[in-house]
Amino acid sequence: MIMKILGIDYGRKKIGLAVGVGSLAEPMRVIRYSDMNSPKGRKILEQEIKQIVEKENIEKVVVGISEGEMAEETKKFVSTIQPFIQSTIELYDETLTSQDAQRLSIEAGISRKKRKGMEDAYAASIMLQNFLDLTQ
Repeated sequence: MIMKILGIDYGRKKIGLAVGVGSLAEPMRVIRYSDMNSPKGRKILEQEIKQIVEKENIEKVVVGISEGEMAEETKKFVSTIQPFIQSTIELYDETLTSQDAQRLSIEAGISRKKRKGMEDAYAASIMLQNFLDLTQ
């Protein structure tokens, strides 16, 4: 059976999601929320991610992490969602994936409006594809 992996591009206001099946990653969607530090924001994230992991039968979650101040926030995010999902969580370097996502979507001729709404999911997809390429 082929493993399904959820890729997450964590951000302060939005989280990009991608799903990987076998050796291919595809953008999934973007979750918008107010603030992970607020109880409401945290609850939204916990529920949404738990629901996706269960519905999609995700076996592993790969969360992109970059150097700098976002690294600590990303680790906090992982510790927040870990108790709510049964899948293993792995951190993976996502340096420059957001810039790659923007460049590739422009080259593909995707409209600015659609690009803006899905950019974080594209970044998650690139990060997850890099992970799959390296581990398979």
